Amino acid sequence: MPEGHTIHRLAQDHTERFAGRPVRVSSPQGRFTESAALLDGRTLESAEAHGKHLFLELGDAWIHIHLGLFGKLGFGPAPAPPATDTVRLRLLSDEHYADLRGPTACALIGEGEKKAVHDRLGPDPLRPADDPDRAWKRISRSRTTVAALLMDQKVVAGIGNVYRAEVLFRHGIDPYRQGKDLTRAEWDAMWADLAALMREGVRHNRIDTVRDEHLPEAMGRPPRVDDHGGEVYVYRRANMPCHLCGGEIRTADLAARNLFWCPTCQRR
Repeated sequence: MPEGHTIHRLAQDHTERFAGRPVRVSSPQGRFTESAALLDGRTLESAEAHGKHLFLELGDAWIHIHLGLFGKLGFGPAPAPPATDTVRLRLLSDEHYADLRGPTACALIGEGEKKAVHDRLGPDPLRPADDPDRAWKRISRSRTTVAALLMDQKVVAGIGNVYRAEVLFRHGIDPYRQGKDLTRAEWDAMWADLAALMREGVRHNRIDTVRDEHLPEAMGRPPRVDDHGGEVYVYRRANMPCHLCGGEIRTADLAARNLFWCPTCQRR
């Protein structure tokens, strides 16, 4: 599932390509046809993200998109090629098109429904106005593990498996510590780090979490080869040596996802 930086990047991509322009809206697959007909020809006013949710504003309505595990959003120059029957939503302007395939959610909503989505989500490190204190109030009272809390979108929005594993490593925090055992200083440092890392993720469209002094060229080690594209400390590095201590990276199932951590660098 895409992490929050990807959705913010998609909001940015929509803004750059379509904002302020009338767009043709269609649903070649047919599952969004009635809503597309209501929106066709309207101007795309804005695009925004909150966690893993994307919102496209067209007049007095919004398209709410959640990619889920299998959704894909791709862009191309106009004229658009003939759409396949897997395209749930197509946006088309004089210069660009965007095709959405396989989302968990693609719905026409109003302001009240949009507010309800925001209200059920935790603060997002990439939304400047979001307050980390909202997350801290829940974390500091919880007996749930920090690793599970970070993946709970009602607590913190936009954090996925990669950022979860990496920020815990970067701050030397054992993933099995309970939320109530985290200090406020530790949480504030993690929040600031997540915001910085995810901003870089938006900028470069990939996840890189390794500090400069631990990059391959600095350490004389081979570069990371992985389909997510970036340099990481522990994610998908099970049974491999830690870049810092040389100990073995471990993995386990936690909250239905694979957790990765270094038991030496991340002590309880």
